[in-house]
Amino acid sequence: MSISTKKLSMVQVLVCGATIVTLSMGIRHGFGLWLQPITQSQGWTRETFAFAIALQNLVWGVSGIFAGMLADRFGAFRVVAAGAVLYALGLVGMANASTPLMFTVTAGVLIGMAQAGTTYAVIYGVIGRNVSAEKRSWAMGVAAAAGSFGQFLMVPTEGFLISSMGWQGALMMLGVASLMIVPLAWGLREPGLAASHAVQREQTILQAFTEAFKYPSFQLLMAGYFVCGFQVVFIGVHMPSYLKDKGLSPQVASYALALIGLFNVFGTYAAGVLGQKLQKKNILAFIYLSRAIAISVFLLVPLTPLSVYIFSSVMGLLWLSTVPPTNATVAQIFGVAHLSMLSGFVFFSHQIGSFMGVWLGGYLYDRTGSYNIVWYIAIALGVLAALVNLPIKEASIVRSTAPQGA
Repeated sequence: MSISTKKLSMVQVLVCGATIVTLSMGIRHGFGLWLQPITQSQGWTRETFAFAIALQNLVWGVSGIFAGMLADRFGAFRVVAAGAVLYALGLVGMANASTPLMFTVTAGVLIGMAQAGTTYAVIYGVIGRNVSAEKRSWAMGVAAAAGSFGQFLMVPTEGFLISSMGWQGALMMLGVASLMIVPLAWGLREPGLAASHAVQREQTILQAFTEAFKYPSFQLLMAGYFVCGFQVVFIGVHMPSYLKDKGLSPQVASYALALIGLFNVFGTYAAGVLGQKLQKKNILAFIYLSRAIAISVFLLVPLTPLSVYIFSSVMGLLWLSTVPPTNATVAQIFGVAHLSMLSGFVFFSHQIGSFMGVWLGGYLYDRTGSYNIVWYIAIALGVLAALVNLPIKEASIVRSTAPQGA
């Protein structure tokens, strides 16, 4: 393949992959805006809504492992297209769910599976296979920045749709929009992937799995990513209600989430660029510690729209900036042959944290009438995550003639 063809392939993968992530992540980042309209309209508790979104994150994590395996073996196109269809069905189902069980199935299970097929694990696998190691962290930063731009673009749009069309009409409109992912997935086709990988791979799926889970640095990455999930999903889902409880207008919450998305464009891109120059474990430790400090200051200062916007801007710089260095570290240690699958396992840890953050937020609010305990937990976990990332070894793993040897 010529150099020009490689460049064309990289551009195609980045444009299509980044746009898919923009739509998929942009839609899901606005789910917190539906918490109060749905619970008040249906007469449900916040825990009911929070559990469905928590399950969504857990299903996303579990499904991401298998979506990654399929994408590694057969290419991303079929996986992403199927995810887009599930996304549309889940959003339409949310709009028409009349019982907590149906809401949990649609918002939790269907959309969780949809996100597994249309977000980072699958997209990063394509990037890893089509972008050289010298540009891989940067390319992953571009894709993560696209997800952040999606939040900046979609959250205010979703707030506008809710106010103008009602929460049900807004979900129906998003269901139609999610189908735009299908034609974009066509640009991620990798002809002959299955046949070529059958020859090139030096490990089976089981051998790659065993090697990774026996490697301490992989375990530490998973531990840190658990904290990432806990913090960002708790804030993303519960902060709009937290601010409204404190007497601030719904517009403040919409602007706050939009600012997180806007500044995260810069944060994730910067993390991707820095990952080519600095040790990724130090970047991750800095991000987690900075989150803990930002949350602490936010709780200490008087709560005003200005303090919310400053906090959102700072958190935006740190929001998904963990994604490029985490996934680039996995690729650097283990290679790209099973990258989507291994990224899926790391992301599963993230989603367990997401489940705990969003569910615990609703559970403790219903029990105590306050989110304070969960804020304190998020601070403590941020410090812990900073510490566990420091011992990570980023060097490529040295394999013996037996592929599973670490």
